Amino acid sequence: MKDFEIPRAVAAAVDTAAEYGLGADDAAVLHNSNRIAVRLRPSGVLARVAPLAHRLDFEVEIARRLAGTGSPVAGLDPRAEPRVHVRDGFAVTLWTYYEPTAAPENHPPAAYADALARLHAGLRRVDLATPHFTDRVADALRVVEDPAVSADLGAAERALLTDTLHGISRAILDRGARQQLLHGEPHPGNLLATADGPLFIDLETVCRGPVEFDLAHAPEDVAAHYPGADSELLADCRILSLALVVSWRWDRDDQLPDGRGRGREWLAQLQAALDRREHAAGGGR
Repeated sequence: MKDFEIPRAVAAAVDTAAEYGLGADDAAVLHNSNRIAVRLRPSGVLARVAPLAHRLDFEVEIARRLAGTGSPVAGLDPRAEPRVHVRDGFAVTLWTYYEPTAAPENHPPAAYADALARLHAGLRRVDLATPHFTDRVADALRVVEDPAVSADLGAAERALLTDTLHGISRAILDRGARQQLLHGEPHPGNLLATADGPLFIDLETVCRGPVEFDLAHAPEDVAAHYPGADSELLADCRILSLALVVSWRWDRDDQLPDGRGRGREWLAQLQAALDRREHAAGGGR
């Protein structure tokens, strides 16, 4: 979200919480990307605020359906209506705020894997039309294949990303692995360590695909504790996940700090992963 929009967005969060008698003497922005997350005290509310075009209704519906499955996810605030609130040109949702008990990088791998497996079990009980992981690939291809959108991307890098997105996603599909609802981006930044145990947040990325697509977003040592993971499929999903992240860094509207610099660093990592894959396919020759 643009800096000049943030004060209005915070005010929208405060006013929405006030409708339910949830006080907000202090409002602190915890995260800013395509939307902001605002902690409201003393009411213990986490408000997510985005421009109206953002799909907060999808995230709310996923959260509502997961609420009765015992899934390890952060919940909507039970004191407010479980819906998207519209105020001053913003979409606002109200969630329970969970005090973190540890930093994201300190999740024990076994606990991380167990939480992800339980989330996947809960998602298998949800019947809802969602995007497929290949829809995300198509979005990335729209960035890298259009020089008007990714003007700073060199020709060689554009070709590398295009070939990787097409080829690796096809290789994943050709394996014929079971498809199910996934979190979409269950990386450490989207897993809270709380007094209630590990809880996943940011459900707006839910999509359909093999569980290895989710595992690819977790630290490598998590997969060893996840039951039945296909190591070769996981390796391809990690390459695809990296290619997606790299592609979005060249979007002209990308707002990640030093996005281009990180994109160049991750491009080198992507090339190294592709080289390892080719070496393994050739039997080490």
